[in-house]
Amino acid sequence: MRRTVVIADDHAPMRRGVRLALQRGGFDVVAEADDAVTAVEKAAALRPDVCLLDVRMRGSGIAAAAEISRRVPTTTIVMLTVVRDDAFLFAALKAGASGYLLKDTDPNRLVRTLEGVLNGEAALPRTLVARVINEFRTGESRDDRRRALEVDAKTRLTNREWEVLRLLGDRRTTAEIAELLGVTPVTVRTHVATMLAKLRLRDRAAAVRRFDELPEF
Repeated sequence: MRRTVVIADDHAPMRRGVRLALQRGGFDVVAEADDAVTAVEKAAALRPDVCLLDVRMRGSGIAAAAEISRRVPTTTIVMLTVVRDDAFLFAALKAGASGYLLKDTDPNRLVRTLEGVLNGEAALPRTLVARVINEFRTGESRDDRRRALEVDAKTRLTNREWEVLRLLGDRRTTAEIAELLGVTPVTVRTHVATMLAKLRLRDRAAAVRRFDELPEF
């Protein structure tokens, strides 16, 4: 039985090249999409074995991954992107992706990689594997930094507020944070405002300074 795939990318030539490679490799491309909303609709209707999602397509590939993971948990999600930024990698994995491939991946390797993912293997570019390992090793330290920030009940942040603060500390813009978290810029600004009120900080610059002052454990 041929495995089914939905390809979502806002660059038509890219979709065409991927489709041809997958078809030659024995996959059945059942639908294509050029934005996140359509990708979710196609996945929900067709319930494919795999969804290949571009990270930075219209509407956010991260948001599409999270919604498809919620609505169609049997579908395996793999991101296909030019973005080598580890923040996008971690956001994709948190959203439910099982793989994160770069668009310069050889077409034949793409087929083999998807077959591996469907057999339970993870798919990450070698250049990003070390960053994943480092993130795993330092996760506990980051929790310690958060505890150092939250000195009493009134300053306790939600997980999302802490994530927004951390991304601000990484010098991310509102648009970048919204894309990484799969939410709207308005939602990001709301989280920022709530976080500033809890920490009694004047503005985003003060929040960044406070984050930078947190001790390293």
